[in-house]
Amino acid sequence: MVRLTDLDEPQRTNLRDLPCPDFDTQPWVTGPPLKDRRLAMISTAALQHRDDRVMLQGVGDYRAIADDAAAGDLVMAHVSTNFDRSGYEQDLNVVLPLDRLHEMAEAGEIGSIGTYHYAFMGSTDPMHMEESARELAGHLKNDGVDSVLLLPV
Repeated sequence: MVRLTDLDEPQRTNLRDLPCPDFDTQPWVTGPPLKDRRLAMISTAALQHRDDRVMLQGVGDYRAIADDAAAGDLVMAHVSTNFDRSGYEQDLNVVLPLDRLHEMAEAGEIGSIGTYHYAFMGSTDPMHMEESARELAGHLKNDGVDSVLLLPV
């Protein structure tokens, strides 16, 4: 992962000065004990199945990743030249820790795992993601997911 100090000055200043949007609601709530929760993950690694339509920068849409997806069936559509793919290429768990989540479920640390996980392209303005995020929330609710792990990549 590139650090701000590794970037040239114009990029560093641009990233540091990006505005952070305010929203009218506060979605954080206290949930049931972790051992009773159904979890899904949302990654910003621009992951998609090989046969999905290509994820484009700045669009704000997402891709559903089946919980039982094989790592070899997933590709990363991230276009940033600042993004180091070497960890992902060696182990999907770096950007979507499916194995770790399944270990937690098998150990009884979490209740269950959602049918799908989701990926956005992280280099997208969050304001362009809001409509898709609201749609995705409906899918999570329909799947009985009550907790989400956000994985900023």
